[in-house]
Amino acid sequence: MWKKVLYLAAAAAISLSGCSSKSEPTTSKKTQTVDQNKENQSDHGKSEEKEEYAYHFPLTGIGTNEEPGKRAVAVMINNFPAARPQSGLQKADVTYELLAEGDITRFLSIFQSELPEKVGPVRSARDYFIELAKGYDSLYIAHGYSPEALKMLKSGYIDNINGIQYDGTLFKRASFRKAPHNSYITFANIEKGADKLGYDMNQLPDPLPFMTGKEADKLTGDPAKEVMITYSHGNAFHVMYEYDKAKKKYMRYSDGELTADLDTKEPVQLDNIFIVETDHKVVDNKGRRDINLTSGGNAYLLQKGMVKKVQWQNVDGRILPYENGEPLKFVQGKTWINFVPASPGMDNMVSFKNE
Repeated sequence: MWKKVLYLAAAAAISLSGCSSKSEPTTSKKTQTVDQNKENQSDHGKSEEKEEYAYHFPLTGIGTNEEPGKRAVAVMINNFPAARPQSGLQKADVTYELLAEGDITRFLSIFQSELPEKVGPVRSARDYFIELAKGYDSLYIAHGYSPEALKMLKSGYIDNINGIQYDGTLFKRASFRKAPHNSYITFANIEKGADKLGYDMNQLPDPLPFMTGKEADKLTGDPAKEVMITYSHGNAFHVMYEYDKAKKKYMRYSDGELTADLDTKEPVQLDNIFIVETDHKVVDNKGRRDINLTSGGNAYLLQKGMVKKVQWQNVDGRILPYENGEPLKFVQGKTWINFVPASPGMDNMVSFKNE
């Protein structure tokens, strides 16, 4: 940037000007990988916006001056009413919510930028959750598995630590809840298990696409202060997101109760709500499902108190928003992705309220 320096001589009224340049810092290859502002700015934005951070967290886009060199950890988290409130959800960068058996949803929470002390209750693996975790090259944490999931884990498809093998050692049972709603693991034990099993925990995930702050300020859409997703006929699995204008965040509710951490009471606060519609099929007498993660389809994207009807695509294992065939970006921050069955479909399961 050029700086003008003016020297004024009152008697002679002579003006002299000079300029000096300040060179930009050298950017390493890894910095370029995680620097979302540089990757995602328009040419106009590049000329106007000053980069404030050396790095950006790859799954939130939030700036940091410390190199975010951690592998993503994906944890299966129980959402049965007896497992609420959960521990650690508020620290997740990305959380997927999908149906398991019956009307019961389960979470896959992906941690990278922030790590809670402990997380849980941890629940059993399903094949489609494994596929989603694989999209971030995550270390996959679960307690138990379906037959199809067990085949995938035994094949070495994804690095994983499972409570079946480490119940009572890496995984601990809480006395105040009953099995299978009482299995917890600390991130210290996740690191201990990863070291024992020889897993590399320094593999930074590829970044998600994020907007700059100026791009986010220009977002358009239909106003939607609240959105309700009805997963069941009862209220236990009714999910509501409410936009808090003061905080510029979405708050999440299950069965009317704020989703917050069991110990700290810190609420889940979100910047992107992505609701995708896809085919679900029950495949056995236990009610286990096959969920289509690859076809793409209709979706809703909620950001900054507004909603757009968009499409979703699977890009290298990640579920991402598109509009008219063009990729969309996320607002910097945390993201929650809900899957709903194509039958009965989004029009019957998702409702919006503006006030």
